[in-house]
Amino acid sequence: MKKNIDLGFLILRITVAGLMLFHGVAKLSHLDGIKNMLSSSGIPEFMAYGVFITKIIAPVLMIIGFRTRLASIIFFFGMITALFLAHSGNMFALSKTGGLQIELILLYAFGALTLFFIGSGKYAISSKHIWD
Repeated sequence: MKKNIDLGFLILRITVAGLMLFHGVAKLSHLDGIKNMLSSSGIPEFMAYGVFITKIIAPVLMIIGFRTRLASIIFFFGMITALFLAHSGNMFALSKTGGLQIELILLYAFGALTLFFIGSGKYAISSKHIWD
């Protein structure tokens, strides 16, 4: 069977970023809750708009394959920030099925980190720039 690594890169981009895009769109209606969580942590409320960058803009760029490495590292740090802000009490807690409660965040974060290291592949709008 012939290897098609670039198709694998495309599938990874669409899966990681596409699924996160649903979370980002859902966050649009919960911005006040995010602002409250940030202010209770001593973080300025305007940082809540970073959710749009990390959960909407970065995933769209990853899906289309434009500046994939840059978008992926932004996405990664957004997931790590969410992990510490919203889930710090659950870091080592297990779910009812035996997995870590934070495993979904970790899958998103490390999927994005993988894309940062491998880039967009040839099935992308842009693939020649250093940030692709």
